[in-house]
Amino acid sequence: MGDMQPERDIRSDKPAATEGNPFEAGPEAAADFGLTRRGTTQTGVRIYHERLALSLIRTHGNLSKAEIARLTGLSAQTVSVIVRGLERDHLVLKGESVRGRVGQPSQPYSLNPDGAFALGLKVGRRSGDLVLIDLAGRKRHAVHIPYHFPTPMQFLAYARAGLDEILASLPRNLHKRIAGLGIAAPFELWNWGKEIGAPDEVMDAWREFNLTAEIMQLCDWPVMPCNDATAACAAELLFGTGHRYRDFAYLYVGYFAGGGLVINGQLHQGPTGNAAAFGSLPVPKPGGGSEQLIHSASLYKLERALFDAGNEPGLMWRRGDDWSGAEAQTGPWIAGAARGLAFATASIASVVDCPAIIIDGAMPPAIRHRLVEATRAEAKLLNMDGITPFAIEEGTIGIDARALGAASLPLFANFMADRDVLFKESA
Repeated sequence: MGDMQPERDIRSDKPAATEGNPFEAGPEAAADFGLTRRGTTQTGVRIYHERLALSLIRTHGNLSKAEIARLTGLSAQTVSVIVRGLERDHLVLKGESVRGRVGQPSQPYSLNPDGAFALGLKVGRRSGDLVLIDLAGRKRHAVHIPYHFPTPMQFLAYARAGLDEILASLPRNLHKRIAGLGIAAPFELWNWGKEIGAPDEVMDAWREFNLTAEIMQLCDWPVMPCNDATAACAAELLFGTGHRYRDFAYLYVGYFAGGGLVINGQLHQGPTGNAAAFGSLPVPKPGGGSEQLIHSASLYKLERALFDAGNEPGLMWRRGDDWSGAEAQTGPWIAGAARGLAFATASIASVVDCPAIIIDGAMPPAIRHRLVEATRAEAKLLNMDGITPFAIEEGTIGIDARALGAASLPLFANFMADRDVLFKESA
């Protein structure tokens, strides 16, 4: 085991805290979640080069010290010190030696999944989700909360019960390795009352409710809020199709359509956190005129069609992948949503010169695939003169995107470098 030393808390350079909140930085210090500037904050891994090593190991799966030195340009001695520190803090694991043709055998290092954990809370208009992920980005436990539209206090009770369940699933000795909780919530959650069918008094209650502050009262970790579509984009960037692109736009079809934007490998949120509000893009309206994308490519339209046909809309918000009972409504919805999404892709590409626009959504993979294929077909009918050709890609995360994206925020705020360094090898 080596020298017996006090275990350092993974989030600071101090011995592990025994009481109170060991974090020195509050939510304001983590406002950009480590995704928009270089990683040298006081919390988490102490120095930037350690973050860089962890980021590269995560991207490649495993790396030897020599490979880390080659990718970073650091000396072998510096990398050796860095890796020893990461291993001592249980953030990386040493693999079996690999013997090459010449020289000493090398040992690959990979992320230790149990090295750190984070929680993600998705606040939806028809359901909530709470997930626990490990340092490798794998989902360890999840709680799904279907509802019609709760009052703030009802949702808080759901969140409290979900946190209790997730903590019970994690061995107690690992609780101290939880780095934080991210919240993915719609921008101005209290709007769109008519479409949601929620009473005015419930919507007004959400307007006055400080969700972040209330969740902070339920836990001892930093709480990091984020727009839900932006969080979904972060999940696609880190864990899905988006990792192949330095620049891409992202459309997420949830109860209401939204989006995200990645520029130079970084999530772009804008000064108010509402950048890439693609749901507000004007698109042609059937019968003439225009409407916002949110009215043509949102799941609330399908929910309403199911209700009008006498079907049970609740099947959309359960975790199952079977929407077969709704085909009579799903087919026409896909056709209408695809037309709106195709026009949106043309508008986005005319402003943001990106090689890909990724479409994902809170729906079964088979439905998402049909939607993306229909969008591609509709886009081919549009006049794209003067627009740089771009790919319309299918997302890969699906219904978990918002919660996983929220959970990734504390991990990347504490342990990873800006994603642009990961392009060093190909630059």
